[in-house]
Amino acid sequence: MNKKISPLIKGLITGLALLVFALIMYFTKQTAESNLHYVNYALYAGGVFWTLFAYSRSEAYTGKFGDIFGQGFRCFVVVTLIMVSFTGIFSKMHPEFADEAAVAYKEYLLKNEKDRTPAEIEEKVELSKKQYTTGLVSTAIFGYLVMGTIFTAAGAGILLIRRQ
Repeated sequence: MNKKISPLIKGLITGLALLVFALIMYFTKQTAESNLHYVNYALYAGGVFWTLFAYSRSEAYTGKFGDIFGQGFRCFVVVTLIMVSFTGIFSKMHPEFADEAAVAYKEYLLKNEKDRTPAEIEEKVELSKKQYTTGLVSTAIFGYLVMGTIFTAAGAGILLIRRQ
């Protein structure tokens, strides 16, 4: 019996793999500059390509770009929901990240915005600290949707070219 896995379940599996990888990166204290972050893209692209490839082998495959893209969309939206939720929760659980970012931002302002008063700088730093999680979540939403769109469009294009 050949049981097919839906794009939503593939998105769930991919999202959970990305979440586990993010936790591994955190607990092994990898820096933002680490090349291991490229594994994140590979996992994400792999999940989307898995969805598209499986669809191209199914009886429902029409060979139309929109239909192929729709399958990938179902996958990457679930991935985005998981990773955005994780980003928000993880950020709220670690307020020290906002504090560290605020210190770096204050140093930047003191070095580069010499026309500001100390009170203005403190106000900007406090506002950035308050909006830290919102900024992270907004960036995650945009980033995961854009990357999902790119991976899906590229995968759909490759499948259509291979078909001809």
